[in-house]
Amino acid sequence: MGVTQPGARTGAGVRPAPREIRVEIGELVLDGFRADPDRVSAAFEHELARLVRERGVPADGPWSADVLSGLPPLPAGLSARRLGQELARAVHEGLCGRGEVT
Repeated sequence: MGVTQPGARTGAGVRPAPREIRVEIGELVLDGFRADPDRVSAAFEHELARLVRERGVPADGPWSADVLSGLPPLPAGLSARRLGQELARAVHEGLCGRGEVT
């Protein structure tokens, strides 16, 4: 995934704001959760888009994360919406260098 921040400087000047950020998740296994996977996915996409739009990500990509670790314990009874949001926040933190992405 490659991302540039709006207004990032290059040797030739200022880059235009990116129009697209692509995140590919090959497999997401949620053991112990009864949430609808489609709803989790929709909430994840919505929250990650919001976080990137509002807070951005560092412009020194591309990034590759094979495993996301360091998630806080999440109760098994979380709603699909809340579970998707928590996962998106963890991914965003990893992309910004504040989480644990290995």
